[in-house]
Amino acid sequence: MNSRFIAGCVASVLVFTCSAVVVSAAVKEPKDAKCPVSGHECDPLASANLDGGKVYFCCEKCVAAFEGESAKFTAKAHQQMVSTGQLVQKGCPFSGGPVKPGTQISIGDAEVGFCCPSCKSKVEKAGPDDQVTMVFGRIDKGFKPAAK
Repeated sequence: MNSRFIAGCVASVLVFTCSAVVVSAAVKEPKDAKCPVSGHECDPLASANLDGGKVYFCCEKCVAAFEGESAKFTAKAHQQMVSTGQLVQKGCPFSGGPVKPGTQISIGDAEVGFCCPSCKSKVEKAGPDDQVTMVFGRIDKGFKPAAK
């Protein structure tokens, strides 16, 4: 076989392999994130701990609301943690399988990839609030804490 052909194939495989794993977006500063309770910009001094990270809020009143009914706001809190780089995607949010190129979509402030066009389509068909709940409601399959 031609060595140039083999080198081209190896390069193609490397590009495909790398792109299948990496899903990223520009990481937001806490002040630029959206409060999971009110939707307003956050005050980095108003925060609560969740799943090994911090969730930021616009005010202490929203911190109290979150602590009183955290299940109601957990999906939006996880979305914020992805957008601030505290959680990173490790696989498809539904199957846990590898993310395939071309399956990425933006959900609010976070970019998310899926294992197949079917999973991507399921989320695209949903309304914005349902997308957040579907993808970020349970993070065990698709996300993990970022390396510190």
